[in-house]
Amino acid sequence: MRGRNAAIAVSGLFAAAVLGGLAARSNRPAPIRQPPREQAARQLDLGAATLAGSVLFDSAVEHYRGSFEHRGMYVPLAVASATIAASLSGARQPNRMRTGVHVLAMLTGVAGLGFHIYDISKRPGGWSWQNLFYAAPVGAPGALSLAGLTGLAGQQLRTGQVRPDSQSGRALAALAAIGILGDVAEVWLLHFRGAFHNPAMVLPVTIPPVASLCLAGVAAGAGRPSLRTTRGWLWATAATGLAGVGFHAWGVHRMMGGWRNWSQNLLEGPPLPAPPSYTGLALAGLAATRLMEEAHE
Repeated sequence: MRGRNAAIAVSGLFAAAVLGGLAARSNRPAPIRQPPREQAARQLDLGAATLAGSVLFDSAVEHYRGSFEHRGMYVPLAVASATIAASLSGARQPNRMRTGVHVLAMLTGVAGLGFHIYDISKRPGGWSWQNLFYAAPVGAPGALSLAGLTGLAGQQLRTGQVRPDSQSGRALAALAAIGILGDVAEVWLLHFRGAFHNPAMVLPVTIPPVASLCLAGVAAGAGRPSLRTTRGWLWATAATGLAGVGFHAWGVHRMMGGWRNWSQNLLEGPPLPAPPSYTGLALAGLAATRLMEEAHE
């Protein structure tokens, strides 16, 4: 019990520290105010890098567990690494190179979805609960496509191909809302497999859906919920993604041998790199609310 409470406390403090730093940095007055286009583009770049980082480390673990049976299993690692570099480089990298990397990430994610669907369908029993639980995660490659789309949106904002107005914000909000719902479906499936044995496992399938619905509402121009409410739920979703790393680390600790047997438990335990995908999508949603708020002002 003490260990569990310590894991919860550390996860909460870590998430609060990171998010507090991000919030303070975003609210810090600057000598020269950056235009909303650049501010939103930076958030989109960070969101794309976070998503690609989640894909990189998660696919590295999962494909290593599969002994890299096919050479194509190396592709998402290389593409995710390139996406991180392209996203973090911002405006310092040539536009064509960034465009090519982001488009490649989108296509690689789509191809990965096809391979994972094929992997499930060819197994005995086909689309059964057993195969959905233990075969290749059907929705995981979609995070790489979302990273490419998010990074491409940030680049187009910088170059002026997309105007920083309410319409652009609504399109980004819709993209983030769909991405969060897809992530929720994948998380629900795996936590259902774990029988929700820890009450905290309910959080990543309750908080992010509310954020997604808020984003869908502002994307549709319904007027409710407000941008401030939507932003609050997005920050809560980002915190859920960061805290999830701590809870998954606790899950590895609970396995036989704990972290002393890390070489096996990291492969068989809850995936440490998966939860931050929520954080990346939340950052994309926050960029969308920034664009809509500036347009309203």
